[in-house]
Amino acid sequence: MTSGDTGRITGTPDKDYNIIWFVEACLSNALRLETYIEDAERAGDDELAAFFQRAQAASRKGAEEGKALLAKRLNG
Repeated sequence: MTSGDTGRITGTPDKDYNIIWFVEACLSNALRLETYIEDAERAGDDELAAFFQRAQAASRKGAEEGKALLAKRLNG
């Protein structure tokens, strides 16, 4: 799903847009996983809840790393 824009139309180079997209996807995933965690906990499935909690932590970590990388690239 590449537009071939490379920033000509949007004003945001693809490499920066890709980082922005990645951060948004990680944060969206972390939010969605909260629902899955609650569902598993409600069902009393501790194993599944722990699995989703690990996945949520990984999504948060990805978002934080992406934000730091984007800030570094935009400020330097």
